[in-house]
Amino acid sequence: MKLLGMASYLERWLETPSTQDVSASELVGLLVDAEWMQRENRKLSLRLKNAKLRQPACVEDIDYAHARGLTRAQVVELASCRWVAAHQNVLLTGPTGMGKSYLACALGNKACREGYTVVYRRASRLYDELAQARADGTWRTVLQRLSKAHVFILDDFGLEPLTASERKDLLEVLEDRCGTASTVITSQLDPKQWHALIGDATVADAILDRVVHNAHRIKLLGESIRKRDGKLTTEPKPEK
Repeated sequence: MKLLGMASYLERWLETPSTQDVSASELVGLLVDAEWMQRENRKLSLRLKNAKLRQPACVEDIDYAHARGLTRAQVVELASCRWVAAHQNVLLTGPTGMGKSYLACALGNKACREGYTVVYRRASRLYDELAQARADGTWRTVLQRLSKAHVFILDDFGLEPLTASERKDLLEVLEDRCGTASTVITSQLDPKQWHALIGDATVADAILDRVVHNAHRIKLLGESIRKRDGKLTTEPKPEK
């Protein structure tokens, strides 16, 4: 019956003499709890594996000491995952090195822990994946798989201008998710600069309409975290 959680707990219970005074009904309850926990942990592991998050990030580990315009209140609100339940989006913008990808992955990790499915893609990899899918006839299958994820993370959007096929593919992905699922986008560019990046005013309007109007927007500013951490590791330690 594959009751692995029950079997494991019962084996440990039999090896602990001090627990032998537990009643039969109490033991059944403990076995059920153990089985439920084992299954939930297995489901979580599978969700995290399928998400393919770029970094092993957690909202509990986010650094607020570095001044970059990020507040604990913002993170607490997003960590509740109410935005996922409401099919809202999250836009994380700011210069390179500000931790946008980490924040996106942390939100994805929290969504997985709350029982939601997550898919992570860097923008360039997404375009390559869809181009390959179009070539081998699996384009619609890939789009359908992306549309089913409760949370889709599009990382590093806007590093290069989009080609005609890339902007069409991106619109298709976002259209399938509009109003039915949540999307997280990280970019060095503010959304008002996306028109030039997308390259077609009509398509750009359609993309922004499906992403921006119901999005939580966090704009990070300040010194690059990577530069700061690099200084901390290279600066000589003061003599005692």
